[in-house]
Amino acid sequence: MGSYVEKARENHVKKKVEEALRSKMKAKALMECDQFVSKYAQCATGRTFSVVWTCRKQAKELNTCLHQFTNDNVLEEMKREYMLQEEGKVSASAI
Repeated sequence: MGSYVEKARENHVKKKVEEALRSKMKAKALMECDQFVSKYAQCATGRTFSVVWTCRKQAKELNTCLHQFTNDNVLEEMKREYMLQEEGKVSASAI
């Protein structure tokens, strides 16, 4: 049980920081998946309800791409990197 608690503390960040990291993660995902965003937007242009079935393939491709960059593992890695940066700032200011 000790390792679970240690891991939880290691990746614990404030709510505001986590929200900022999530926002950064989503922005990066949209940038990385830009070609799929464009395809979906092109398909959806001028459609209303029919977009659901007409653009199903493009939506699936977009969601698959986005999921690569927006999942719990990616967020945990970003939290870990943030905590390491913060620790570096603290130890540098202590010198």
